[in-house]
Order: sequence, then structure tokens, then C-alpha cells
Amino acid sequence: MNNRDVRVQNQRSWDAVVPAHVSHHHDVPGFLRNGGSSLFPEELTLLGEIRGVQLVHLMCNAGLDTLSLANQGARVTGVDISQNAVAQARTWAVESGITATFVQSDVYDWLATTDQQFDRVYCSYGAICWLNDLTGWAHGVARVIAPHGRFVLVEFHPTSNMFDRDWHLVRDYPQSGRQLTLHGIDDYVADSGGGLTPSGYSEGISGFVNTEPCHLFQWSVGEVVTALAQAGLVIERLEEYCFSNGERPFNDMVEHAGRRMVAPAHVAKFPLLYGVAATKKG
Repeated sequence: MNNRDVRVQNQRSWDAVVPAHVSHHHDVPGFLRNGGSSLFPEELTLLGEIRGVQLVHLMCNAGLDTLSLANQGARVTGVDISQNAVAQARTWAVESGITATFVQSDVYDWLATTDQQFDRVYCSYGAICWLNDLTGWAHGVARVIAPHGRFVLVEFHPTSNMFDRDWHLVRDYPQSGRQLTLHGIDDYVADSGGGLTPSGYSEGISGFVNTEPCHLFQWSVGEVVTALAQAGLVIERLEEYCFSNGERPFNDMVEHAGRRMVAPAHVAKFPLLYGVAATKKG
């Protein structure tokens, strides 16, 4: 299966699971109209002031974070491969009265063909694992950043993939674009126990089983940062966070304020997220 076929199959898996994910969100338009936000302090800190700036959110899924960025005053565009995700994002935008543009496209195609440039390029939470060509993606990111603009990534730390749900070390460190084939993207929104539904949790679709397989790629932090640097971006910050935002990748996680999930007291702390901020020279 070539790279294009892999991404087409991943689109099928996302199109299958999006309705299940969306079904668990309670009244997103009302939440957004009342100034609600799904964003966390980590991405807001790295992004900096975004009021009035042109911002593109790559691999934006159903657009909740994208619309939250618009609520912060950014002029936003969201790009995602899933037709169902983009359709939902557009519906939420209309129903909430928030101005936003959503584009359904393979991220590689869009990065290579758009004639737009942006003050902020943002990517987050479970995006890197869908990239089969890290170098091509990084060069595409650099291409669409305006001079003096900034790229921001907040992502699950590869170290977290080394452990099973009971905190036992069972796998090698992810790196080199190692490909994994799974039965299909699961309903991780339901599994989050409300951590990924800031507008409120609805029971929605239960017992979802995805019949469309998917293909993931494992990259180390060093490989991601190196790809961005070799694309000509200047790395300004690399942060590591010993907690998870929203999602519960392990059993017995303790929820703190703001949907921050931490390890229980008996587990040694290690990074669950990392963040990167990089700029483009003028």
C-alpha cells in the first residue's frame, strides 16, 4: 500500500468514527456562543496573542478547537482529511455564529497547493501519528508560515506509548516512522470520561466498533524537532509536560482542575505531552 492509499484508508476510518465522537458532545454551539473554549493553557501560551491574526489549524478534526481559537479573536481556517469532520465543523460554525473557514483535504495536498500564508500554524493532540512523511510535512508547514510567523505543536509524548494502560513498560521508544496497523480508530471520546467534551458529556452512540482499519506512524520528539529545523524554522521552545490534557491514556489517572489528568501517586512521573514553538525568519 503506497502513501496515498494509506491516507485514503485513514480518511475512511476517520469518516466512520466521527459521528460516534460527535455524539458525545452536548450543545457545542451553545457552549461556544457563551464564550466556551476547549483550549488548554499549554497551546495558548505557545501560540501567544492571536487576536486578529491569520491562523490555520492543521488536521483540525470536527473543529471544536478551531472554533475556540476563533472565539479568542483569530481569523481561522481549519483543514482536515475527513469529510464528516469538516461537515460537522461547518455545522457547528453556522449554529454558533462563529466565522471560520473549513477545508476538506489531505494535509499534504493542501500544504503543497494553497497560496495562503498564515501568522500562526497550529497542530495538536494526536496529529503527528498520521504523518507518513515527516520531512514533507515540515517543509509544507514552513511554506505556509508568513515571515516572522509561528508554528505551534502540542502533542502526546512518544514516551507515553511505551507503557500499557496499567503503567507497565512494555514497548520500545517510538521512532523512525514505524508503521502500525490497527483495526480502526476507536471511540476515545467516550473513553475519556468527559475529559474531551468541555461542553458537557452525552451518552450518544454506545459500543461503537470501527470496521475501517487505520495506519499510524511513530516518530520521536527529536525527529519532529529536527524535521522542523531542517525545513528552515527556528525552534524557540521545546516543552515537556508530565500530565495529559483531556484524554485518559492510562488507568487510575487523577483529574485536576481544567481537565488535566495526572498519574496516581504511586506511579513515577514521566512526560505525557510535549510542546514546540518555532518561528520563520523574515
